Amino acid sequence: MEINAKIVKELRDKTGAGMMDCKKALTETNGDPEAALDYLRQKGILKAAKKTGRATREGQVAAYIHPGSKIGVLIEVNCETDFAARTPKFSELVKNLAMQVAAANPICVQPEDVPEAVLEREKNIYRAQAAESGKPPQVIEKMVEGKLRKFFEESCLLEQNYIRDPEKKVGDMVKEAIAEIGENIHVARFARFQLGETQTEKSESEE
Repeated sequence: MEINAKIVKELRDKTGAGMMDCKKALTETNGDPEAALDYLRQKGILKAAKKTGRATREGQVAAYIHPGSKIGVLIEVNCETDFAARTPKFSELVKNLAMQVAAANPICVQPEDVPEAVLEREKNIYRAQAAESGKPPQVIEKMVEGKLRKFFEESCLLEQNYIRDPEKKVGDMVKEAIAEIGENIHVARFARFQLGETQTEKSESEE
């Protein structure tokens, strides 16, 4: 069964889960909405989605230095209460997120955070590449969308494959922690430092 935008949106409106989570659930269940709902529940995504609108004013700012002392990360991760912020599970999550940043070098937390100038530059490059195929305009736009999804998966922390379990997205790992801890969790920001890299070089690499 074709998983179109309409049925994905219907599942999202019903559950509050993210679009990508809904699409994956429908894909895994051959487009069956009820089975997809059960899939979201089994994965803890439905439980996590119900908490995502709640305010996160506590949390941790943590530092991670990669072995060899050539890469360092500062990261801020928020939750709802100081009690949750001090739990081993939350501390483990923060450390794993910092290690992900050190290893995978994302440029931002989520697709919405990608600077508009960077996004437009990527789109223009992808359109130029796709145009060389000689395909019709509507096909070219689909090719651009596919390349843009790949860009987000490589460049946005929550969209990246988790380094310790490539079958899982970093965002999935956060949702699992939300379900387990019982509070909303928000990755606020991070900064990655690499020995010998100037701020100018870092800015250019992100453009």
